[in-house]
Amino acid sequence: MRGKLVLIIGPSGVGKSVILKELRSRHPEFHFPRSATTRPRRDGEGDDLYRFLNDREFDQLLKDGKVLEWATVHAGARYGTLVDEIIPFIEKGQTVIREVDVQGFESIRKHPLFSGTYPLQSIFILPESKEQLIKHITARAPIAQEELKRRIASMEKELGYATLCTHQVKNAEGKLEETLRKVEDIID
Repeated sequence: MRGKLVLIIGPSGVGKSVILKELRSRHPEFHFPRSATTRPRRDGEGDDLYRFLNDREFDQLLKDGKVLEWATVHAGARYGTLVDEIIPFIEKGQTVIREVDVQGFESIRKHPLFSGTYPLQSIFILPESKEQLIKHITARAPIAQEELKRRIASMEKELGYATLCTHQVKNAEGKLEETLRKVEDIID
């Protein structure tokens, strides 16, 4: 029995983290891979969510083809999805659940390992409306008008990827349980 990789994608503020947290608690049989990162470890942070690397180690993994996708984000730190956090688990028959941004989705979707070798599903989490998403973004913390404009432009771009995914699920306000059931049905 072969497992599969399931990518969870969607714009910032749509509820991906909440969905992943619930999936993690309900489905111990799923594998949730760690991200590789060059950012410093925070106080009290363990190795359950991240594999902490220095720049030289990250560069070597890239050179050796052991990174499925990666990006440079906040303050120049790099984050990536490691082959050894995904493929061995698929080969053992497990379902691997991974949240990625649209760039990560594009990289993995086009990666030779997922062009026929290993099964890939992608679930795009849609907002109930763009207004709902903007409300969630602005409710998190005060945000400057220029930053809000940048995020709205990014949201518009990200929403364009929904049709490239194998599935789309709307995360309606106050209907988390319904959203989770739809996501679980797709995964099953």
